[in-house]
Amino acid sequence: MSFGFAIRVQGNYALFTRPEMKVERVSYDVPTPSAARGIIEAVYWKPAIRWVIDRIHVLNPILFTNIRRNEVSDKVPFNTAKSLMQGNTNKDFYLDILTARQQRASMILKDVDYVFEAHFEMVPKEAGPTDTVEKHYNIALRRLRKGQHYTQPVLGTREFPAKVSLIENRDEIPKSVLEGEQDLGWMLYDMDYSDPENILPIFFKAKMIDGIIDLQNVLKAS
Repeated sequence: MSFGFAIRVQGNYALFTRPEMKVERVSYDVPTPSAARGIIEAVYWKPAIRWVIDRIHVLNPILFTNIRRNEVSDKVPFNTAKSLMQGNTNKDFYLDILTARQQRASMILKDVDYVFEAHFEMVPKEAGPTDTVEKHYNIALRRLRKGQHYTQPVLGTREFPAKVSLIENRDEIPKSVLEGEQDLGWMLYDMDYSDPENILPIFFKAKMIDGIIDLQNVLKAS
């Protein structure tokens, strides 16, 4: 039995923000592996498993459009939240969006259609005696078939919801309209949380061939 999945993800707009853009939002040309993983985790996530993205299929042409969005420039202070959690009710806990609101330009993707080939691996230190590969595979399969999710899957930001569906037979993955080889440059792969005091980004050299980004050996090559 194969424990991998082919998951189709579609939406009107997407924004996979480039971290080097400090003010205005500019999307990568394609989803980052961590964004793809986040979409699948919205459908099914447990501490006992870890999702791994094997391939990203980009089915539609890569099209950009510009919009302006309202964002807030402030964050609720951590110390205030911590104080309230400890029982101190003398502090206000809110964010005034009228004074903190800023309008920013965003360069986003439109009319996106992807297929993520993915599998999960067990996390031994988190898995209990009842956690088996077959158990989690069948739960994920059932949720994908029924269109269930714990949180709304989004294409980069919560303003852009994603439609998620299962492709039962990988031979039925639609063919991309993109042809040839395209160098996408350095791209965020994921965040390294091995040291909670020093969380580091992991980048990789992304290459797309006939609309497919193969990620199976990306960490070895980077």
